[in-house]
Amino acid sequence: MSEKRILTCIEGIPIYRNFVKNLPYNPNLIPLTRIKRKQRILSEVLFWQQVRNRGFHGIDFDRQRIIGSYIVDFYVKALGLVVEIDGSTHDPEKEYGSARIAFLEVLGLNVFLISDWDMKHQLRKVMKDLENFIIEHYGP
Repeated sequence: MSEKRILTCIEGIPIYRNFVKNLPYNPNLIPLTRIKRKQRILSEVLFWQQVRNRGFHGIDFDRQRIIGSYIVDFYVKALGLVVEIDGSTHDPEKEYGSARIAFLEVLGLNVFLISDWDMKHQLRKVMKDLENFIIEHYGP
């Protein structure tokens, strides 16, 4: 039996690692990830300011991570957690978004969705909701 390793604590609650191995990867998307990283989408910039350099409970977030044939907005490797900020770029693609989420969940990943509007207007609430999501999915 493998022992669960603690990644961090949120509000005194231990958060356990959930590393998902052998995720599929499409190297043809590398140029697109570089372009997407350079785009200055306000909601993504606001989120990145909160989490970069392990600024959110010491958790390491990656931006624009390739998983399969998708590029996710943010990924926490140690948790198997995808954070997607869905704004106007995803609205006409609701079916695509559902397929993407289903694909990620089949791989054993958890997906936390943030609306573009919430990110811009309710930053504290979004970050608190993310804390609660992490506690619920990765706590004891």
